[in-house]
Formats: sequence, structure tokens, C-alpha cells
Amino acid sequence: MFALSKLPELGDTVFIVLRKQPLIFLHWYHHMTVLIYTWYSYKEYTASARWFIFMNYCVHSLMYSYYALRSMRYSVPRSLAMVITLCQLAQMITGCVVNIWARQVVQAGLQECHVSPTNIKLSLIMYFSYFVLFARFFQTVYFGNGKKAKGGTVNGMSSVHEGSSRLKAD
Repeated sequence: MFALSKLPELGDTVFIVLRKQPLIFLHWYHHMTVLIYTWYSYKEYTASARWFIFMNYCVHSLMYSYYALRSMRYSVPRSLAMVITLCQLAQMITGCVVNIWARQVVQAGLQECHVSPTNIKLSLIMYFSYFVLFARFFQTVYFGNGKKAKGGTVNGMSSVHEGSSRLKAD
């Protein structure tokens, strides 16, 4: 079900494009790589994926609740968006830690850990790249001193508090 859930998540990209809002690199890169990695991991039935799925569902439940409130025109405190982005950053750090832990278990060979070395490498690269991109997003949107452009963007990144609804990604 998790692997299949990645397809409807591409729908929010369609909404961004149809609303003529800026589509930032973080957004489309995240959606495409998660989709590819999730389907790749599905065939392996990767042990560490259980951690990733749990974290993803937790963060997405907060994030999509936030989007639902915003779409119903509720005034949501800016601090909530910041907390969601911090949760996303914590998710990326935890993803890296889980991958390092899985690598140690596999290398030690003391107990079975159903994840391939290739999967660990791909996942670690993915989570680390997300961390870098989300950290840049967080700094730019919430603390950046960039000039606001048309459409409520700062340095080409949408702020969820300026009429745009994209804080996105896992």
C-alpha cells in the first residue's frame, strides 16, 4: 500500500502546476526519487523500510492536515509550518541513522537484516540529499533575507504563508 500511495502524491504536483505556482527543485526531486526508491525497495521487502514508512506516515499526517486547514482558509500559525518542516528534517536525520545502523548490522553479520548494501547506499544518498535540500528550504523560507518575488516566493521557494500551499515533501 505504501508503494502505491506514492502515485497519488504526485497529484499535488499537478495542482501546483495548474495553479501556476512555482515548482521548486526540492518538490519534484523528492517526489520522483521517493517513487523510484519505494518501488525498488518493494521488490526487496527491505527491513529498514518499516522505519521509513512509519516516519513518512507520521509527517504526512501532520503536513496534509495542515494543507487541508489552509485550503479551507483557516488561519494556521506560521510556527506550525516551521514545526512540520523541522519534523521533515528530523525524518531525514533518522533515515540516515537507520541506514548507518542497518549497514553496521549487515557488516557485523551477527543477526539477519534483510536489506542489501546497494539499497542502504541508495537510501543514505537519498536521505542525506533530502536533508540538505530541506535545510536549505527551512533557512531560506523561515530565516532568509531574500526579496519576495511575485507569487509569494523567496529566492524561488514558495512560502506556505504567502498564499502558496507548498511546504512539501516528506
